[in-house]
Amino acid sequence: MPRHVPRRAKRYDRAYFERWYHDPATRVVSRAAIAGKARFALGAAEHLLGRRVRTVLDVGCGEGEWGVALRRLRPGIRYTGVDGSEYAVRRFGARRNLRLGTVGGLGELHFATPSFDLVICSDVLHYVPTAELARGVPALASLAGGVAYIELFTSADEIEGDLRGFLARPPSFYRRLFTRAGLAPRGLHCWVGRELAGVGGVMERG
Repeated sequence: MPRHVPRRAKRYDRAYFERWYHDPATRVVSRAAIAGKARFALGAAEHLLGRRVRTVLDVGCGEGEWGVALRRLRPGIRYTGVDGSEYAVRRFGARRNLRLGTVGGLGELHFATPSFDLVICSDVLHYVPTAELARGVPALASLAGGVAYIELFTSADEIEGDLRGFLARPPSFYRRLFTRAGLAPRGLHCWVGRELAGVGGVMERG
């Protein structure tokens, strides 16, 4: 069984986002950091696709800050965010194109496009129960027509910030899970689906 911090009831409400994303004294990520990650993920996807990214799916998007950063870089990009926070979707859904949904329910959602050039799942999966991951990761992989940027942390990492509900699984757990779902590693949190599995040189592959 994976080691984990004891899970307690967790609410992704306004207070949660204020603490971890907005308050300079307690936040774990800044808008500048998100912008930097957005530039990287966008560049990686466009390098492997050989063209500009047109569509983005952000799983566990929170308030949709990735969408804000990506639209600054590519004003015409079509961004869709999915999150289980009723607060975030209610407050930002209309103007940032967010919809209510979970990792485990991803396969039950209907999107305007069958796949996305870039799929983002940042700082999410290490909080998701194993049974839900078993349903959600294959669905995520099927939606990744280009690059999947899956930022997560494991039992081998030293982490700070929100430890409530953090599941400290070994790296091998995620590697097996992603490989079974058809994802291949490209380094620095980037994975590709079957459509791009053969793209790029051997040294680009993890």
